[in-house]
This record gives sequence, C-alpha cells and structure tokens, in this order.
Amino acid sequence: MARRRHQEEHENHERWLVSYADFITLLFAFFVVMYSISSINEGKYKILSETLVGVFNQPDRSVKPIPVGEEKPRTPSLERSMVEANERSPDSTDADPLQEIAQSVRDAFGDLIKTDQLNVRGNELWVEIEMNSSLLFPSGDALPNDAAFALIEKVAGILAPYDNPVHVEGFTDNLPIATSRYPSNWELSTARAASIVRMLAMDGVSAGRLAAVGYGEFQPVADNATAEGRARNRRVVLVISRNLDVRRSVSGVGSANARPDSVMQRTGTQSAPAATAPAPATGAVNSPSPAP
Repeated sequence: MARRRHQEEHENHERWLVSYADFITLLFAFFVVMYSISSINEGKYKILSETLVGVFNQPDRSVKPIPVGEEKPRTPSLERSMVEANERSPDSTDADPLQEIAQSVRDAFGDLIKTDQLNVRGNELWVEIEMNSSLLFPSGDALPNDAAFALIEKVAGILAPYDNPVHVEGFTDNLPIATSRYPSNWELSTARAASIVRMLAMDGVSAGRLAAVGYGEFQPVADNATAEGRARNRRVVLVISRNLDVRRSVSGVGSANARPDSVMQRTGTQSAPAATAPAPATGAVNSPSPAP
C-alpha cells in the first residue's frame, strides 16, 4: 500500500506549459487590441468631425448670417468666395446664375483644369463640373480621402448662395467589383455620389437642392480598353440645372447623353437670351461631347 501511494503522488513537471500558453494568448490579444486602436480611418474620423462641428456651430454655417456691426472680409479660400458670390447678387435679373457659377469654378480651380483633372461644361440649361474620382476617393471605395474635403468645401462655397437644383452623378469603369460593401459598380457609383451630396450639405448647400444618382459603368466617355480610358470613366459630375424640371430631365438620361434641345422639348423650357447664356467653350469650359 505504501508503494502505490508513492507512485500516485508523482509530480507533473510540465504544468508550467498551461500558464505559459495562457500568457501568450493574453499577450496576443493585447497587441491585437492595441493595433486596432492605432489604425484610425481618417476619412470616417473627418466625416464625424465635420458633422459635430456642423451641429454645434450651425449659426456660423448659415448662408445669409445676420450682420452685427461692420462685417469685414474673412480669410481667403471658402470665406472669400462666399463673400464674392454674395456681392454678385445672384437674384439680380441682369445676372445669369449658371454663367456666374461656371466662371467662379474656372477661377477657383484653374490648376486642376490645366491638368485635366477637373472640367467645366456649360449650356443655356445646365452646367457640369466633372471631377476625376482619384481626386476624391481611394480605389474601389466611396469614403472620401482627405483632399476631397477641401475641394468640395470650395465648390460648396460657390454653389451655396444660389438656388439652382444640383444633382451629383457617379460613374465607374467596366472593371467588375464584388465586395461585401459594393456588390457591383452600381452600388459603388451611387455611394460615391451620395458621399459628395452629404459633404455639400455639410458645407452649406441647401439639402433640398441636392440629389444623388449612380450610373455604374454604363455611360463611359472614353474607351475602357485602355488604362487612360478607364481613368477618364471613373468620374463624379456635379450638374447645376436652371430649374427642377431641367434637373429631372438630365438625371433621367444622364449628363453624358442629355442634349439641350431634347430637354427643352420635354420641359417646355425656353432658350436663355444670348446676352445671359453661359459663355461658349473657351479655355477650361468645354461644350458637351457626343455620347459614346
């Protein structure tokens, strides 16, 4: 009996492995948590920051603030462009809002226009501001990059003083996408257009003027067989219409396919007088190119 008791009390010298394994598991979990905390999505953080600022500083975002005392011109960029737009008095019968908007965009984005990253097209019924998607979004995503916020803020400063309807069109190339967030190019193009609409609204453009529409890969302006053509097809277009009927007609077929004469027939819109019609295509302003 004494010999059997001695054998049962034999000590296990490998019990330390259990504690060691638990320690390694906890250490791994710790570093995973630390890594997830350190990887901040700058785009989502920027949207959250802009939203909170808009909520707590709503009076400062008013398009027509109540003046107190003598108002002095504020800093350049967005504030200066808004002051200049107000001085132009868009409600004046002598001024054509579409012509003024097109000219303001040319003045504000001359560098991007020279590099063909941004283009402006105009006619008597609407103005198009076309931007390459690489200016606004990472590849295959609809979350704006950091540069997009400053760019859209300047555009919003130009559009905010006017009442013209605006719709944002999203386009992609024909390369398929199939992710959990964007099952197809339809979802990607629409999400990109909606992101720009949200940013415009946050930057002072009346939300009631805005709409978003996605056309996916189905209205190309260049040949998708080349990398250059696919880059041109990945674009976002802001369409500023003369009135709501024009916006509905243009968005129904897409700005790439819309024609002023057809829109006039559908809406009964009269052609604007020659003295107030948008300037013809010169320099950065291009007339609408034929649909592919």
